[in-house]
Amino acid sequence: MLKLLKKTLQVGQATVEYPFKPVEVAPGFRGKPVYNFSRCIACGACATACPPNAITMDCDLERGIKSWNINYGRCIFCGRCEEVCPTGAIALSAEFELAAARKEDLYCRAEVQLCKCISCGEYFGPSRELEYVLAILKQARLLESGHEGWEQLLKVCPKCRRRKIAGSGAKALGARARF
Repeated sequence: MLKLLKKTLQVGQATVEYPFKPVEVAPGFRGKPVYNFSRCIACGACATACPPNAITMDCDLERGIKSWNINYGRCIFCGRCEEVCPTGAIALSAEFELAAARKEDLYCRAEVQLCKCISCGEYFGPSRELEYVLAILKQARLLESGHEGWEQLLKVCPKCRRRKIAGSGAKALGARARF
């Protein structure tokens, strides 16, 4: 016993004073995913890439809302959501202490407004995602002269867009379009 005590005094404390002192994590540590609502375009890439389905996206077409949900109880901290996010709206933090007294505390939810079709009035896609696409097209200079109709076409749902494009193609060929 004295031999062990002597060895302990020579070497020093071998354990970390964890609850009393914060633990330093290594660079690149994959902790809790932090969601930045202001940067999110609600594209759903994170939900598609999430292996344990901790991130989900739901659409309420009656209210015109797309909701983003994360269940931290299911998250395995793989970092796929951070890798695939085109805007950097999700970043892994160094936080790993996720214990909660209630199950509801492990959930995070955000809602994004859907865009309304200017032709039929139905909701079809997140307005933030359409603004993002429009900004990329303008940055790539694909929406310059001669492309005025494309900006309006982004505000039309896919069903009406197919009708418009098919109708304009049929008119260009001199045929009669049937819908």
